[in-house]
Amino acid sequence: MSISPHLGKWPGRVAAAWGVLFAVPSFVWASGSTFGAQSTVSPSLVRLARDGVPWFLAVLVVTGVLKLFGALVGIGLTRPRGSRVSRLLVFCGGGAAVLLAWHGGLFVVHGVLAEAGAVPVEPDLAGLTRWYLYLWGPWFVAGGLAFAAATALYVRHGAGDRRTLRFLGAVGAFGSLALSVASTATGIG
Repeated sequence: MSISPHLGKWPGRVAAAWGVLFAVPSFVWASGSTFGAQSTVSPSLVRLARDGVPWFLAVLVVTGVLKLFGALVGIGLTRPRGSRVSRLLVFCGGGAAVLLAWHGGLFVVHGVLAEAGAVPVEPDLAGLTRWYLYLWGPWFVAGGLAFAAATALYVRHGAGDRRTLRFLGAVGAFGSLALSVASTATGIG
């Protein structure tokens, strides 16, 4: 069974566009430019990019490449594929959906709590709280929702065994959530 054309391919295309648009700042900042970062990103991260710290520039390039890979996953979720590729697309799509929505949700919740005065914010970071609440958090959530919709449509109308695809989507989702929780708990993420 192939993806039904009447359902449209917009969720996958939105996920792909999200990935490309979100990769641009990573590559711009990896080039040493801090355009758009000074007022919207933590000052410590801006310093790392501006000073050209090699490990941080490598992180920016790798995250940019991963975002472009996400764009390819989004496009892949708009087209029928063989069973192996379908499994990989659903695994990655489920993982991206949860990771992005979770990450953005954390930004929004922290922003709401900071704006309400329930959590302390360092004075030099106070101006960033609203950027994370109103820009970065919703941006991540929107990307997560686009990947979730694209993956769900792909599983429903795509090629392959739906039960296996649903399982792989859940494994990707729970795996990304576990990775995110572990990195947050250890202070890495």
